[in-house]
Amino acid sequence: MSYDPYQKKSLEETLEASAREAEEREAERTAARVKLPYLDLRLRPIEVDALRCVPENVAREAKLACVGIKGKKLLVVINDPDNQKEQEILASLKTTYEVSTVVVSNASLEKAWGFYKLIPPPVEEITGSVGIESEKLQEYMKSLNNVASIKQAVTSFQDPLTSKILEIILAGALASDASDMHLEPEEDVVRFRLRIDGDLHDVADFSHAMYRSILSRIKLISGLKINIKNIAQDGRFTIHAGVQEIEIRTSVVPSAYGETVVMRILNPKLLSIKLEDLGIRDDDLAIVQEELEKPNGAILNTGPTGSGKTTTLYAFLKRVYNPKIKIITIEDPIEYHIEGISQTQVEPERGYTFVSGLKAALRQDPDVILIGEIRDFETAETAMQASLTGHLVFSTLHTNEASGAIPRLLDMGVKPATIGPALNLIIAQRLVRTLCNVCKEKITPTEEQRKRIEKLIATLPSRVARPDPTSLALYAPKGCDKCNNGFRGRIGVYEFLLITKELEEYMQKSPTTTDVKRVALKNGMTTMGQDGLLKILKGITTFEEVESVVGKIEATLD
Repeated sequence: MSYDPYQKKSLEETLEASAREAEEREAERTAARVKLPYLDLRLRPIEVDALRCVPENVAREAKLACVGIKGKKLLVVINDPDNQKEQEILASLKTTYEVSTVVVSNASLEKAWGFYKLIPPPVEEITGSVGIESEKLQEYMKSLNNVASIKQAVTSFQDPLTSKILEIILAGALASDASDMHLEPEEDVVRFRLRIDGDLHDVADFSHAMYRSILSRIKLISGLKINIKNIAQDGRFTIHAGVQEIEIRTSVVPSAYGETVVMRILNPKLLSIKLEDLGIRDDDLAIVQEELEKPNGAILNTGPTGSGKTTTLYAFLKRVYNPKIKIITIEDPIEYHIEGISQTQVEPERGYTFVSGLKAALRQDPDVILIGEIRDFETAETAMQASLTGHLVFSTLHTNEASGAIPRLLDMGVKPATIGPALNLIIAQRLVRTLCNVCKEKITPTEEQRKRIEKLIATLPSRVARPDPTSLALYAPKGCDKCNNGFRGRIGVYEFLLITKELEEYMQKSPTTTDVKRVALKNGMTTMGQDGLLKILKGITTFEEVESVVGKIEATLD
């Protein structure tokens, strides 16, 4: 019998096809087991732009691939649903995209990974984004963890490429958890400062010649006009840091010695903060959780700009979210995108304001509504009415303390008979710096401090767990290479004013802030100062820090 190579080839192809079909059936069974859709990538094209969302080495380690992208919607294929690395990457992607996950065979994954060779190498061009490889970012974060290390890196940098110095500036800001980057021209130099934990820190000085080059680069990637120097401009760009996209909002304003730049960092990792991680004490957290479980009513958060109100309300949204309800937001602007929530942004020039957006949202059959801010009577009245008609409403109000929210609503013209039944809870909050856990020093309070602390402890509400006055200790900042002058990070101090029947009846008298506070304290409210005191005694922060933010700690109005 003669040898037939064509018959052998046909047999091999048949066996390969049979093995591939077995792989696909196994993938189908896996998909059914974990209740996810199944997909055969032989029947679907691979989008190269989607692959860029996860570097090839990370994708292979996690056994996944991004194969489709449309706006913020991302299609990710997986092969091993039990892969821990895969779950970490998916969680990270969900901070930026609306992720849909499907199960594929290993052969389909290999096909997807093969398309990485079609991605062109990065080139030095203006794209509105700045790419930082995840490995490089991790390397920076190991060394650029405080102001001193960032200053050293910037001032010792010798590379003439402006894009590289800007990359170090951006990486240093991210590594130190800065919220803003400031470039401020003065007569002789240009100051570069970072806002970290609420405070501005001097980092380095640039020559005007260097700054002109940096400024041009910033304008280009932010989509601003380089030749316009006498009017304010606003733009934005994105840093691709590994699998995350971090948005930077750029503001350029003319000043006496040149254009001042502020770049605000909108880091999606803030969205991962859970309600329990905000710094709310257990007894206050129980109040919050009870109010969030109610199907209707309004929860207002008060405080100045930068006090963490948005982060708190986003944590509330994440706590109440489930696929069976509809949540709509009206924001100015949308800072972070949350999966599963309909977010809208006010555009006054097009007639879409808080009040018009709220009225439109109510026609969308929502269960929960977030209003970025209540600024006027019409918005306030509509929000109160919405809370009375079966909606859970979250919003913010600019007052100094929780007790001031009720007189503020009354001043806007909202009727007392409406405010009482509509409101569930009023929150006031500030952010205080937390002591570095590596270097903080335990100190013994002075006799004067001890007497003051004991007096403050004695006036705490009965529902609050009181520290033992016989074993009081305080902590002081020292400073090390892991922090900035002894502090690292911030935490909230809060007061939660629960609307009781007594307070609801008291509203009919059009009370002042002092009147409301007196009743709230009687009903067991803990002030921000008292909350700060409890955090001081736990070694979280210091007297000086709390009182610099909330004023002198006082227990009562007496």
